[in-house]
Amino acid sequence: MYIYDNGIRLAADLDMPSDLPVVPCGEDGSGFRYLDTSDRKVPVCVIIHGFTGWRTERHLMAVSRMMNEIGMATLRVDMFGHGESGGRFRDHDLFKWLSNISRAVEYAESLPFAGDIYLCGHSQGGLAVILAGAMLQDKLKAIIPLSPATMLPQMVRSGRFFGRAFTDEVPEEIEIPGKGLRLGGNYARVARMLHVEEAMEQFKKPVLIVHGDADEAVPVHYAEEADEIFENSTCILIHGDSHCFDYHLDLMVDAVREWLLDQLG
Repeated sequence: MYIYDNGIRLAADLDMPSDLPVVPCGEDGSGFRYLDTSDRKVPVCVIIHGFTGWRTERHLMAVSRMMNEIGMATLRVDMFGHGESGGRFRDHDLFKWLSNISRAVEYAESLPFAGDIYLCGHSQGGLAVILAGAMLQDKLKAIIPLSPATMLPQMVRSGRFFGRAFTDEVPEEIEIPGKGLRLGGNYARVARMLHVEEAMEQFKKPVLIVHGDADEAVPVHYAEEADEIFENSTCILIHGDSHCFDYHLDLMVDAVREWLLDQLG
């Protein structure tokens, strides 16, 4: 199915607990109705991938399945310029992603069975979830950043990004080494305006950070620093694991499950 944000089509999958009595409706299947007179409400978690990622990555699917098993619905969304969504990768930036996330949360709230809304994101998606958490705090129950790339804005402000050095004059294109991809200069212009530490300070609701302590892309100390800044956070480190939890995916999923069960009571 698709959700639309400012004319951009965002590919999304809505996965539900097996016992939730609803069926898709509408021409594009993006609406839902109850099969009976049930008015049951369930939590909904919006799940966001990372930089160059997509909504069907292994670690995201594992988290989504676990959430369905414990009675939550999940909405996995491809962001602007990624996966099957509209927009060019070159033109994406965190402002666009924050708009996409806001629209996804709005859609989740509109579902007839929606109870509390959660946000979960990986890597750049984890950074975006932290920023969106401060912006949408009144709409959210909690956020779950996985391996959050909280250092991206500061990297750009320091003038080094993907091996490219620059000062006040941002290059019009930034090549991503080894990926065959390029970013437009607006990515850096937007990123250097964002202050993730302020967003962390503003978000007062529960936060779960899960991070591999052998993360090669985002060193684990960034997760530990975030845990110190958040007012109401839990930080769980997965020993020997990588950025995408390639070695101990089960431990990451178990950590999220146990924390959510505590939140759900």
